[in-house]
Amino acid sequence: MIYSMTAFSRQEEDTDNGRLVWELRSVNHRFSEVSLRLPEELRFLEPQIRERVANRINRGKIDATLRYQEGPATDQPMEVDMALVGKLAHITREIDQIVYNPSPVNAIEILQWPGVLQAQQKNIDKLSTDTLALLDTALNDLLETRAREGEKLRAVVEARCDAIDEQVKVVEERLPAIMQATRGRLENRLAEIRDEVDPNRLEQEVVLLINKADVDEEIERLKAHVDEVRRVLQQGGPVGRRLDFLMQELNREANTLGSKSVHTDTTAVSVELKVLIEQMREQIQNIE
Repeated sequence: MIYSMTAFSRQEEDTDNGRLVWELRSVNHRFSEVSLRLPEELRFLEPQIRERVANRINRGKIDATLRYQEGPATDQPMEVDMALVGKLAHITREIDQIVYNPSPVNAIEILQWPGVLQAQQKNIDKLSTDTLALLDTALNDLLETRAREGEKLRAVVEARCDAIDEQVKVVEERLPAIMQATRGRLENRLAEIRDEVDPNRLEQEVVLLINKADVDEEIERLKAHVDEVRRVLQQGGPVGRRLDFLMQELNREANTLGSKSVHTDTTAVSVELKVLIEQMREQIQNIE
């Protein structure tokens, strides 16, 4: 499977302890890098979150943001500190014996005293479990998106490989005629200057020119590199760096083909090859 490094996922869930929202953004990067934004209540989960992301994603820059909103206070179970209520009742009775014409204290006033009415503490273990489970769901969705985009990138690169094959065929078909025409021009020119140049020196120059125009080796290497690109794509996994290296090798052969060109046909092919290779390289920058 080929994975793109560009994707987005948003997952949200209402839990017993409040609302959780995970947002994951993935973009291309030379290495694996994770940037986390966590609420203070859940910052202690950072090591586990980083480990889970690193185990699932091999390459790319990941921005992971977690938002947590506690449930409304009316939804939270309430508890009364009866021991504190007893102390307050005892103290108020003692004060009533001292104060002239004391006013009675009702239950509502007692409940308003700090610490008497307590909200049930949220279950941190359950909240942690819910947070990590939702992260797994977000990672699954992110990877599915990366896989879909990766298949599109694979199709684009394979199409460019097919186009390179077509250009190579053009050179192979035209090469015999190009070489014959080159030899004809050399022979005509040599006939004009044969009496003016040392024959041994002349023969050496002819051999050099013929060797310069021979691009069989470059053609074979181009075909070998294209075959390797296809093999790597079929292999799948984190292959972006290897493909990027192959683009450098393909570009080197295309440049050599252009520098050896002795005909407009091979020059045109060299230019077209470099265009196709650059188009592949741009797409490969997004492959994991």
